Amino acid sequence: MKQLFIYTILLGCLLQTSCEKLLDIDSSHAVSEKNFWNSHEDTRTALISVYGLMRAALADNNAFWMYGELRQGDFTAIQRQDLKAIIRGDLRAQYPLLQSLSNWRRFYAVINAANMFLEHVGEVKARDPKYTDQNMRVDIAQMRFMRAYTYFCLVTVWGDVPLITASHDGVFTNKPREKQETVLAFIEKEMLQSAEDLPYRYSADDPQQLGNYYNESNARWMGTLARKLTAYAMLAHVAAWQGKYVDASVYGRFVLDNYGKAGSFYLSTEDLTRRGGYFHWKQHNHILGFNFDWGHVDASFSGHLEELSLARPVINKALPDIYIPKDTILSVFDQPLDERFSLDTLTGAPTSQRYFTSFSSQVPIFSKVKEIQDGGTTDPSFRIYSSSILVTRLENITLLQAEALAVIGQRQGAIDLLNTIRDLRRIKKYDAATEGDLIDAIFRERRKELMGEGWRWFDLIRLQKIKQDDPAFLELIRNGGIYWPVANEVLTQNPLIKQNPYWQ
Repeated sequence: MKQLFIYTILLGCLLQTSCEKLLDIDSSHAVSEKNFWNSHEDTRTALISVYGLMRAALADNNAFWMYGELRQGDFTAIQRQDLKAIIRGDLRAQYPLLQSLSNWRRFYAVINAANMFLEHVGEVKARDPKYTDQNMRVDIAQMRFMRAYTYFCLVTVWGDVPLITASHDGVFTNKPREKQETVLAFIEKEMLQSAEDLPYRYSADDPQQLGNYYNESNARWMGTLARKLTAYAMLAHVAAWQGKYVDASVYGRFVLDNYGKAGSFYLSTEDLTRRGGYFHWKQHNHILGFNFDWGHVDASFSGHLEELSLARPVINKALPDIYIPKDTILSVFDQPLDERFSLDTLTGAPTSQRYFTSFSSQVPIFSKVKEIQDGGTTDPSFRIYSSSILVTRLENITLLQAEALAVIGQRQGAIDLLNTIRDLRRIKKYDAATEGDLIDAIFRERRKELMGEGWRWFDLIRLQKIKQDDPAFLELIRNGGIYWPVANEVLTQNPLIKQNPYWQ
């Protein structure tokens, strides 16, 4: 009962809009009660609440896809003007959706809750003899990772952001934005230190986490908590974002050498795209997932890609909010027999439609992700979804490692990794004579493989930093236009926060 009470207050404070504090977050009140921070049950409650707040931050207004998939991406909007504004990069347009997405307060709710955990966890250790040194060490590592991951989300969306590492019991001192280089250095340090203490799996007799974690079996925790592989996978992404490709290759190599220890494996196209497949609930193969488990009454109408992308015949909805035009599909999926999508070269009929349904119609339906209800139903009358928000996956890291090796000159290693993904999707191996530049080929494969998974915009940024062949995009990077504006509400509450110059 206490766990439900604490999480409810945390979430309620996240959604509260009238608070006058710097970040408009009052989540600390719930976890600073005198009856809290006394037992290991309290640390479990607080820890799970941090994950819950992060899930809420990414799912709210479908933020995960709004930030990473829509802007200058493959999707187009049919009717919704707010989505069209995001796609064309008009982020100051006066729509409630854009105003909400410009406000970073929900991410600082996660940070504040993690800070609070780190400040109070020692009290539990002093009061509850059942809370072991190892349990506390693993918990601290998770909270440090989650705080660092949240800051990475903030940096990739807003650039320079305030760096806050203390809860101040919910009463914040106004702080200006910190240079993103400083924040990124903090992120890397925190993730590296957390990686040292995180296990490969929980409740699986890992030397760094013996016994059942919080008296729950391995099935309870699979894919839902930060693990050692999670930290190194995100370190690879952090390094690549900074253009530190030697470091990215080191972190990526760790993932590729050790993924089996965490229960990860490469996905067949069928398992990637089928109902009840990779996007279903929680799995060992999720390097980190924020799941919406139908069995735990967690499925929802909103906060899923399906809410935007599905329509008839998959669900009873006349048209999707977003779709990928036929011309784009044909230009991207240009390899015969590609299991994700391909056309017969003689008849023009689809030979595979795993990514798209109703290709012959005017508006093809992007149906790569379709976890309706419990993942098993094919009844189009249901419009409640249970797909997980997945931070990254092994195929993503494989292509990121190929990118890193290509940049630092290890060409053959990059080609081998690129072909690893191509072999999975049953398409021919890379041929420089017909396909041209290796970097371009790797990013083309990322575009296909990760379509709809929230990476397209960030990939475009990294590609231009490497290639530097699009003057307009390079100007956007130089002027800070790749970042979102800061919400007026934040600027009003804290005069030390300055608007991104591009959006002034």
